[in-house]
Amino acid sequence: MRDYEEIIAFLGEWGPFQKLIYALLSLSAIPNGYVGMAMVFLADIPPHHCRLPFLNSSYGGLGYNLSIPTEEVKGEIILSRCRRYTEQGDSDAVFRNDTEGCLDGWVFSNERYVSTIVTEWNLVCDDAWKAPFTLTVFFLGVLAGSFCSGIISDRYGRKLTFFIAMVMQTVFSVVQATSNSYQMFCVLYFVAGMAYVSNYCAAFVLGSELLSKSARMSFGILGICSCFAIGYAILPLFAYFIRSWRTLQLALSLLGFLYIPLWWYVPESPRWLITQGRFLEAEAIIRAAAIKNGITPPDDIFQLEHSAEEKATENDTGGQNKYTWLDLLKTENIRNITILNIIIWITLTMTYYGLSFNTPNLDGDPYLYCLFAACTEFVAYIFIWFTTRYAPRRFTLPFTLLLGGTVLLLITFVPEELNALTVALAMTGKLVVTGAYAFVYFYTMELFPTVVRNMGLGVTSMAARIGSTVSPYLAYIGTYHKTAPYILMGSISLVSGVLSLLLPETKDEELPELLSQVKPPRCFCQKERRSQQIRTADTQMHI
Repeated sequence: MRDYEEIIAFLGEWGPFQKLIYALLSLSAIPNGYVGMAMVFLADIPPHHCRLPFLNSSYGGLGYNLSIPTEEVKGEIILSRCRRYTEQGDSDAVFRNDTEGCLDGWVFSNERYVSTIVTEWNLVCDDAWKAPFTLTVFFLGVLAGSFCSGIISDRYGRKLTFFIAMVMQTVFSVVQATSNSYQMFCVLYFVAGMAYVSNYCAAFVLGSELLSKSARMSFGILGICSCFAIGYAILPLFAYFIRSWRTLQLALSLLGFLYIPLWWYVPESPRWLITQGRFLEAEAIIRAAAIKNGITPPDDIFQLEHSAEEKATENDTGGQNKYTWLDLLKTENIRNITILNIIIWITLTMTYYGLSFNTPNLDGDPYLYCLFAACTEFVAYIFIWFTTRYAPRRFTLPFTLLLGGTVLLLITFVPEELNALTVALAMTGKLVVTGAYAFVYFYTMELFPTVVRNMGLGVTSMAARIGSTVSPYLAYIGTYHKTAPYILMGSISLVSGVLSLLLPETKDEELPELLSQVKPPRCFCQKERRSQQIRTADTQMHI
């Protein structure tokens, strides 16, 4: 309904009902903060080398030094992780200079971990690709969930989708801790990925539709995103005290059951109920909210007969123009906006998750660095919250991308002995990229016109999964070459920062309604006057 905000204005902007919804739905994002990031520890690769059957199974030792060749990794000489000298005879254990693979398995250091999925299923050497591929499977699940959750939410409701996704995420994560094979682990992780994004998106939409206009941006950045960061910060604390991957996975998963009571406190979206013609249910929710806020609601909130007639009229009118995914490429302006946003979203997700998963490769304590990375997110969200209120959109996005790319590239010039400076630059880059990632959602929403806004956000969100599926391999490269991930992420961030300068300004301007009202990229300034004439003519025609 077009006048929904006016109809429920009597509820007030920030009463007990709004505060409760804001808090509960924000807190629901905490598990999302550690479900995806847990692989930083679950799939970490401890130091390892070939197992030799005639020596004891402990890691290292003089016998291993004589039986296994050495190799250089990130400037350090270590025992080869995948090769051993060929035996000349079993009795005297004399070795040739020839080498062979680890025929008897591997010995893993238990200095940091009791077990990880890498040590459980020997995901090293020829199978080393499987460790980062696990995260790729998860993000493929996120891609599938991004596509399905919106359809399910629109058909069956925000609340039902939210709670089903939360239950699925919790249950499948618990079962994942009992996996008896790598294949089983991946299948369960794929389903957890689907539930992960469905839960997050449903909470975001439900909160946006239940809260007042003035509270939505705060909810989207300071609320739900900050609670995501809290979950991210919880992860290294749990991982520090729980060094077995199965126990850690189980402990993190069981926290999801704490959210079961939310079913009785979080209502369905009245907006969605109205679109389904369920006005009595929507009115009951509004009346309950009014009572909670200490307000006496009017006798007839929605004027049901008039609302039903208005809804039917709107459906008939809307049936005249059916928009499809192809409309995102229909005109030159919308096509350019779509392509630019796809590139920027892919870059941001690749860089954000690449930096997050690369923390174990920083020389030092991975638990401490993971906690630092989580803390940078709080600073980033506060920074973006103030920036969006005062700075132009065309300044915020290019500034964060260009600054983030420059900081990451500077890491390549830091000497090996100045590890603290490397960590500081990596965390600064993480802070800036996180802010850009939180900001781009709102900017994208303002760029697309109303008739294809949901489809535009859906396309860019799905395209972003390309970046997230690639990001684990950036961290994998970092196990062999310390600065290579930063060179890649810094370079693409700079390119995207330059491209983002082409996007038009949207701050304090009316949102575009039709395809013809989409602003052209700034490089096509010579077409600005013509586009203005088209928009003016289109407005006059509709008047």
